[in-house]
Order: sequence, then C-alpha cells, then structure tokens
Amino acid sequence: MDCIIVDDDEMSQKAMKHLVSQVPFLNLVGTYSNPSEAIDALNKGKIDLMLLDVEMPVMNGIEFMRSLKKPPMTILATSKKEYALEAFECNVVDYLVKPIAVNRFFSAIEKSKHLHKDFSENIPLSNHEFLFAKVNGVLTKICMKDILWIEALGDYIVVNTLEKKYTIHSTLKSIENKLSSDKYIRVHRSYIVSLENINSIDDNTIVINKQLIPVGFVYKENLTKRLNLL
Repeated sequence: MDCIIVDDDEMSQKAMKHLVSQVPFLNLVGTYSNPSEAIDALNKGKIDLMLLDVEMPVMNGIEFMRSLKKPPMTILATSKKEYALEAFECNVVDYLVKPIAVNRFFSAIEKSKHLHKDFSENIPLSNHEFLFAKVNGVLTKICMKDILWIEALGDYIVVNTLEKKYTIHSTLKSIENKLSSDKYIRVHRSYIVSLENINSIDDNTIVINKQLIPVGFVYKENLTKRLNLL
C-alpha cells in the first residue's frame, strides 16, 4: 500500500518513518510537514493510506481531512486524547496517541490492510464487457452494453437489458461500484441508467426504451454535467 506521513514535528516524522519501514507491504511515497505540501501528493497519485498528525499550525489534521473530497484511509496520531470522538466521526481507520506504542501501530496498520483488501476486491469493472450475477442460483452472464437501467427493489435489484430482466440479490451501491462511471450514472436513490441509452429527458423524467425513470433532485446537477449538451 502506498502511504504518506503528514506531521510538522521532525522527531515524530522520524519515529513514524521507522515504524513504516518495519511493515513490508507499506511503501512510503513521501513525508510532509504540513497539509499544503501533502495535497499535491494526494492529487498526483493514488495514496492508499495517510498517517496524519492532528496538531499542526494553520490547519490541523481533522480540518485537513474534512477539506478533502475523497480522503484516503487515514490513521490519526496526536499527543492528546481529546480529539478521539471528532476523529472517529471522520471515519478514520484508527487513532494513535503519541508516543506511539509499536503494538498499537501494527494493530492500526492491520486494520488498514484489511480495509484495503476489501476495497480492492470491489474495484470497478470499467474495462469489462460483461459481468456475472447469480440469478435463481445460477451464475448468469450479462453483457454491459445491453444494460438499459437498473432499479432497486427491496433487498434486490432489477437489471433491465434490451431483451430481459434479471432480478438479483444485491444493492445499487454494490453494482454501481462495478459499472463504468463513463457509461452509467445514478439518477435517483433507486435508479442507475445507461447514458448512451437515454432517449429523452423531460424535466425530472428520463425516457429509456419507453420506460419513464425519475430523476432525484440531488442527482440532477450531476446528470446535467454529464450530458453532451449543445
């Protein structure tokens, strides 16, 4: 996993670098003294894990996390315990109190390793032309290009294609992670549609293959941005 260290204290940086060097699957990409330096690294490449100090001048670690649209997995480190509640509200992997005990560090890294593994197993299948889904107990091949829209139905989803429907025990979020973001878009809390198969849009309603699909208010702006408008 690629990681970075963000800490304004030189001694703390050295201590954290030493701990990172003891973990074979961690690749230290860079060490930064403040958030403004770290933001460039986060924008340039995929960082899997951020080891972040809380108490820093100008902007503290929690404020920095909140400023990021998509923060990487983060382990916070601080000399004070008082930030713990606020930290976990930001969905950090773990919260370490300085001086950091070696066993606590390894425990936090193991958590991040498992989270990274779970995420990796659900990476988008954007380059795939098909997916397999269990339908009536049988793994069934569904061609991506045939999918018109997908709708939520309780604990199931219904994948509507050119020729038939597939009812699958899954969630919209799960299948959304497996669809190309260039070709499919969430337009409602209960609907995902194929952009290239949209026939028309009338105010808050999409028409695909004569089917009327509602557009949720919170999704409308993103849909408008994705349309190739004249």
